[in-house]
Amino acid sequence: MKRHLRLFVLYFAQYAKVRLAYKADFIIAFFSSMAATVLGFGFVLVLFTKIPKLQDWSFYEILFLYGFSLIPLGFFNVVSWNLYEFGDLYIIEGRFDRILLRPVDTLFQVLFEKFRLESLQEVATGIAVVTISARKLNISWHAADYLWFVVMVASGALIYLAVFLILTAVSFWFEDRVGIVPPVFNMLTFGRYPLTIYNVFIQFMLSWIIPFGFASFYPTTHFLGRENFTIYFHLVPVVAATFAMLAVVVWNRGVANYSSTGS
Repeated sequence: MKRHLRLFVLYFAQYAKVRLAYKADFIIAFFSSMAATVLGFGFVLVLFTKIPKLQDWSFYEILFLYGFSLIPLGFFNVVSWNLYEFGDLYIIEGRFDRILLRPVDTLFQVLFEKFRLESLQEVATGIAVVTISARKLNISWHAADYLWFVVMVASGALIYLAVFLILTAVSFWFEDRVGIVPPVFNMLTFGRYPLTIYNVFIQFMLSWIIPFGFASFYPTTHFLGRENFTIYFHLVPVVAATFAMLAVVVWNRGVANYSSTGS
């Protein structure tokens, strides 16, 4: 663990140095990412100019949920770059052979060879929006709530990572340059709103099949005083740990199934 932590710091420092060497490119990417985030909030603002509430959810409750969803997603996006390109770069082009030759865990290398530094703005924006919304909603924060908040953010990021790692590992069996990650990624938007506004099928799918609801919606219910979701709130770390273990198992089996490009 100590060795991998040291390697992570070295990986991050080296990539940040290279990325920031092209300042103009980084600034453009940063503001493009921020513009996409702002547009997302714009939709919420437009929505609530037409309706006073979304079912029984007020504007600032939705804003709190939307802001929270950005925090674990932002942390995930920082390390997710290679997951989107894995099938193309590592399997089809044979770069995974190089990964196998190094005396470091394969998953560690794939996750931390690249970082999307501009996604840290999502974390900062999410924290700012949650803070403003909490004040507007007069939410009282206790010492335990701050701890729960950190646990929920970590669990949410782990759930995102686990889901997309499972989808990425499919590339070991099915060589496809596009893969199945993009369509599932588009489903992230559903988790930024209360699951109760969707039909039963979507609620079930976003809770137990692709558990984006446990990464964004259920973690906020405790802070918003929605006591009818208490059991789901406490299940968040359990769901995160379960899917993380499943993802590691699928990944390891995929690595064992890998047969190289032959070149």
